[in-house]
Order: sequence, then structure tokens, then C-alpha cells
Amino acid sequence: MGTDLHELLRSLRVWDPEVTALPAFDPADAPAEPLPLFTTWFAEAVAAGQTEPHTMSLATSDAEGRPDVRTVMLHGADADGWSFATHVTSRKGEQLTARPYAALGFYWPVLGRQVRVRGPVTAAPSADGQADLHARSTGALAAALTGRQSEVLVSLDELAKVSQTAWERAQREPDSPVPTWTLYHLRPLEVEFFQGDGRRQHVRLLYRRAEDTWTTQLLWP
Repeated sequence: MGTDLHELLRSLRVWDPEVTALPAFDPADAPAEPLPLFTTWFAEAVAAGQTEPHTMSLATSDAEGRPDVRTVMLHGADADGWSFATHVTSRKGEQLTARPYAALGFYWPVLGRQVRVRGPVTAAPSADGQADLHARSTGALAAALTGRQSEVLVSLDELAKVSQTAWERAQREPDSPVPTWTLYHLRPLEVEFFQGDGRRQHVRLLYRRAEDTWTTQLLWP
């Protein structure tokens, strides 16, 4: 296979109906609120063997209003909102402090599904963030202890030394506090469910929050 980008792009196909069978989605059967549907779709993605279904794109904006996006991990979804964590001193942490509004994007290609979530973001109490961190793996704690996220790195050797020290501390002191580690909750105002279709008759269902209830509408693909 060649390495010409445009040639590679033209060779790729998405959801060929002759090859890929995607699930059907009838919005008439959707629940009144988005969280139960998200939970169902997430479980189905796991059952279908989707790689890392709990990863998602997190979009924020900088001081000039320019978008910024990266891939992070979902830590939970409940009445408080969709949750993720990072250092408050990281680039995304600083952006959320200044402009506490974000968007999330999930993509589960094995089922041809996307979920998009938008809304205001709040930081959970510090104790909640520490509890969430300490419930995770040794590697997660070591990465958090390494810290300095988004700062300029002088060399990979420096990273290796600091990371090794952090790993040793995480193993030795599994309850080590990381004051900058923060758990965030995104309270959804909009949640869109997208079911792909091989013939491009994609189904899009948008939930919009109205006070304490939700309204739904279909969108053209």
C-alpha cells in the first residue's frame, strides 16, 4: 500500500451495506431522557467488542474563542452529568476555569454510532476528585503524580526519571494526594444520538433540556 494521503483516503470505505450490517434505531422507542439511552448504547458497544468505548473527545475553547480538542476517558454518567478528570493546571483545566462550557463526542464505529453532549461544566469537590483518582489503577495515580501536564518538556529522559519516581510512589503510597487533580461534571443541555446507515439514511435524535424535562427532535443527516 502506498503512502500518498489522498490515495489512501480515496481507497477507504465507510459502512459498505454489502459488507457491514449496522443495527437499526427507531427514535419512537427512545426513552424520555438521554441518560438511559446512552447507558444502553454504551453497553451494546462494549458487548460488540468496541475498543476503548469509554474514550471520548473533549472540546473546550481558549481565550480567543478558538476550539481545542483532545481524547480523554469517561469517568461516569449520572444525575450530576458526564464526568471526566484532569489537572486543574493543565491546558484544558485552565480553559474550563475561564470558560466552563464544553462538548463531548463518542464514536463507536463497530455499531456506526456517535453520541454528542454539550453543556456547562462544574468542578466536583476536591474530596470527590481524590476518591475518584484513588479508585483507579496504579498507572492512573502515577500519571497524576507525574503532573506538569501541558508544560514544556525538556527531554524524554526527564520524563522517564519523573515517571519512574511517580510509579514507585504510587505503588508505595496508593492514597497519595494530588491536589491539582480535579473531577469535572458536564451537565448536558443537548445530547444527540447518531445511528449510521450504509445507504446514508442516518438517524439523528436530539435531546434538548427544557427546565427539568427534555424535548426531542429528529435532525436531517
